Amino acid sequence: MDDLPIMLGSGAIVLLASVLAVRFSIRLGLPSLLIYLGIGVFIGEAGLGVEFDNPALTQSLGLAALVMILAEGGLTTRWEVVRPALGPGLALSTVAIVVTVVVTGSALHWLLDLDWRSALLWGAVLASTDAAAVFSMLRTSGISRRLSGTLELESGLNDAPAYIAVVLLAGETTFHWALPLLVVYQLAAGAAIGYALGRLGAEALRRAALPATGLYPLAAVAVCVTAYAAGQFGHASGLLATYVAGVVLGNSRLPHRAGTLSFAEGLGWIAQIGVFVLLGLFASPERLLHSIVPGLVAGAVVLLVSRPVSVLVSVLPFRLPWREQAFLCWAGLRGAVPIVLATIPLAQGVPGAERLLDAVFVIVIALTLIQGALLNPVARWLRLTRDSEPEEFVVDAAPLDELGAVLLQVGIRRGSRLHGVYLAELRLPAGAGVSLVVRGGKGFTPAETTRLQEHDRLLVVTTQDARAAAERRIRAVDRAGPLAKWKGESGD
Repeated sequence: MDDLPIMLGSGAIVLLASVLAVRFSIRLGLPSLLIYLGIGVFIGEAGLGVEFDNPALTQSLGLAALVMILAEGGLTTRWEVVRPALGPGLALSTVAIVVTVVVTGSALHWLLDLDWRSALLWGAVLASTDAAAVFSMLRTSGISRRLSGTLELESGLNDAPAYIAVVLLAGETTFHWALPLLVVYQLAAGAAIGYALGRLGAEALRRAALPATGLYPLAAVAVCVTAYAAGQFGHASGLLATYVAGVVLGNSRLPHRAGTLSFAEGLGWIAQIGVFVLLGLFASPERLLHSIVPGLVAGAVVLLVSRPVSVLVSVLPFRLPWREQAFLCWAGLRGAVPIVLATIPLAQGVPGAERLLDAVFVIVIALTLIQGALLNPVARWLRLTRDSEPEEFVVDAAPLDELGAVLLQVGIRRGSRLHGVYLAELRLPAGAGVSLVVRGGKGFTPAETTRLQEHDRLLVVTTQDARAAAERRIRAVDRAGPLAKWKGESGD
């Protein structure tokens, strides 16, 4: 009991420092996960001297945090955004995993002189993109909804097959003809369990009359965690069940939906902060120095060879423009997931697992600095960013839930065809309208004769039913002007 105030106070200080670090990292243009890792290293044996060396506990806490991150990602994923990207997203989360494991494993077998099983294990650990990094960075990058939806779907779905591959390669599993069927069963059963529990949870929450509004977000997250447990007990993919349940719940007409999404976002941030600080605390800076060379070699293989090959093979049937393919090749962000996956062979006592974990730390730091810092510049260089993409403007107000309304915020970028359009020419669908225009830092209520200008910010109020059509119309006018329909521009 005497240690409890110290533990709680220390945890609160670390959490506050991590929250403040978000703003600090944005100003510096650095991904916040690097600062969280740095805080963990500072607290650890090389800094304040706190010793933590428990791979089994690190693995368990890391997986628990990953479940929370996937639950938040699923709840905040909009189906109308990812549905057009369903084919490429599924291919990147399955075919790309297999290609990455094979290509990375083959390269590291020769470059680092690893035996085949160890080399493939390295490839499996590095195969998954990081949901936390993708969700936090892409949703503010300004790229098209289809492209961001593809990457969101990939990062939400590919943790499950990567986890299965790591478990199989780290264990004593003998590979035989039925093994691919087992993997297919785990993924299919996990998706089915997540979908079923998501539908049941959404129906129950709509019918329930809970005594406090704060109980609805707790119940929604609990359904996602239940999906994970049900998937694991059913010998299926619990991670996939979690994400699918979150997607189903997040796209249902939930009571107090805005509050639920805000709560899930906060929970996702806590999970990200906790897992990165924990992994930084677990790291040994002395050992990391000896892993710089193999880590940089493996990172170069992933960035320059494995990721491009896996993307090009996966999206070949979908005929994506070369600019989007190039961005997909660059945007395979790595973060906490590979580090968490690397603790699995370490906890099982696999020979060489400590070297793998240290190298993964180096890889994640290097790739995050390179890919994360250059993500938005690469998108702008490829001319894939659109400042006028409508984004959800989250407002915690119960009347909006009761009315089924949504607030969208739209920025008119330089060069947009929205410039010069009269509000009457915007012709938003029934159920949607522009309620406020902010120009030069001052807001006013627009009239039908109001002419839009570059750098205007529009506040659009729309019903849930009209939301998708309103977004398509805004994108169409942005690209082709008020006669977009006649020019064949649909805004998809």
